[in-house]
Amino acid sequence: MTTVSSKQQPLLESLADRDRTRKGRSWRWLAGGVWLFYLGSPLQEILRHSDGAARVVGVVALLAFATGYMAFFIWMRQVAWREGGLPLWKRYAYLVGLLALASLMLPAAGQTALTTLVYITAISMVMLDLRQAIAVTVVILGGAELSMRLVPGWHDDSSYGLAIFLAALAVFGMRRAIQRGMELSVARQDFAELAVQEERNRFARDLHDILGHSLTVITVKAELAGRLIAANPARAAVEVADVEQLARAALADVRAAVAGYRELSLAGELVSARAALEAAEIRADLPTTVDDVPESHRELFAWVVREGVTNVVRHSEARKCTVRISAQHIEVLDDGRGPTTSPGGHGLIGLRERADLVGATLSVGQAPGGGFRLAVRVGP
Repeated sequence: MTTVSSKQQPLLESLADRDRTRKGRSWRWLAGGVWLFYLGSPLQEILRHSDGAARVVGVVALLAFATGYMAFFIWMRQVAWREGGLPLWKRYAYLVGLLALASLMLPAAGQTALTTLVYITAISMVMLDLRQAIAVTVVILGGAELSMRLVPGWHDDSSYGLAIFLAALAVFGMRRAIQRGMELSVARQDFAELAVQEERNRFARDLHDILGHSLTVITVKAELAGRLIAANPARAAVEVADVEQLARAALADVRAAVAGYRELSLAGELVSARAALEAAEIRADLPTTVDDVPESHRELFAWVVREGVTNVVRHSEARKCTVRISAQHIEVLDDGRGPTTSPGGHGLIGLRERADLVGATLSVGQAPGGGFRLAVRVGP
């Protein structure tokens, strides 16, 4: 099915689309009704220079024209709530009907009946798509100019042609303004939906990172406690207490993430990393201070520590894990089995997104001497 672009769509449909979303009372009929005072000129001509049947027909035709013109705005309101809009033949039938009423005024109103062409032009610019509306406007404008030159007794008054042109131009400007406004509204809605989707992705990424790390450490400590229950009950009790503490901390992190106020601490992550590595019986070579790291980089570096150590504990089968930190650089290395063919899980994807947000570069690959290396550099 072919679709009409917003530039070609009739203003009637644009107003209908806007009304469907607003569902408020429309006073558009009042804005259109104020222009009826221009029909005073043909009315005066009818009453002043005609009599008998011509006057009656002229007055009745003018009143019917004014009624039909005002009925259009009520009609527009009804079309706005009806799916499928208005068939094209009905639109042309309506315009032809108005033109027929204007013709009935000619014997009594004379040349002043051409005033009605301004109203017909304006309505055609509302009812029809742009190409059809321009074609109708050209026909009406040409007919008015020719009639003033060919009909005996009529004088060449360019004001009618100018009024028709200005009416078409004014409604064209209005239809473009309304359609641009609707396009802007749709764009804003799309941006809002994208923002919501981005926030959902951010929350899912944060939740994965929080629970992935915490549950990994809890699992390792629980396994260690299980092995120590018979051999060293006191040490097993310590590990179980650590599991409880980690579970509570994970719950607090999830609640903070839901509230939207959670920020990671680089120093805190290093402490947690040491505990996780020791529980997994992996020797930890970690920095003891983070004073050299700028405050703006610490949260990103904290995520690197969390994700890197989690992967070491889960997948590396390493005996040693090293974390090196400088003002612009951080790397996590191990001496395990090295990179796999997997392109990376959700954690690395989320970490890459965090790095991209601050213009940092993330590197994943084999560490010198074997093992796995995860590094992030901020700046050149």
